[in-house]
Amino acid sequence: MKGSLFALIGGALITLQGVANSRISQDIGTWQAATLTQFTGFAAALLILLLVKERNWQSLREVKPIYLTGGAFASIIIYSNITAIQQIGVTLTISALLIAQLSLAFIIDGTGWFGVMKIRMKWPQFIGIGLMITGVILLKF
Repeated sequence: MKGSLFALIGGALITLQGVANSRISQDIGTWQAATLTQFTGFAAALLILLLVKERNWQSLREVKPIYLTGGAFASIIIYSNITAIQQIGVTLTISALLIAQLSLAFIIDGTGWFGVMKIRMKWPQFIGIGLMITGVILLKF
């Protein structure tokens, strides 16, 4: 239950962040908005880290370098979301984003990439994605 609550909060905040970034970019530019967002996100995460007094800095050395690309992906994610929101609107952007996330998640689960447990996808999951894609197509008209 707790995981679902965090997922719902995260999903809502991704949408709000995209809208705010889109508005910021109209004033200062898209890459500037992405930079500002990355910086404020870093500052907020660092502040929270210091407040919760989690001092396990030694384990940072154990992180595989390939996983450090996640932070670099964030700048591209922000830029892509800003551009998409400005061109196709919030609803279609978030809908397409969810389909892309879910499709890649299926591939990751199905192949066991990044050390996750392999999960065999069944017809109901594929039908679900198909229905989501159909829904996005209907939203577009």
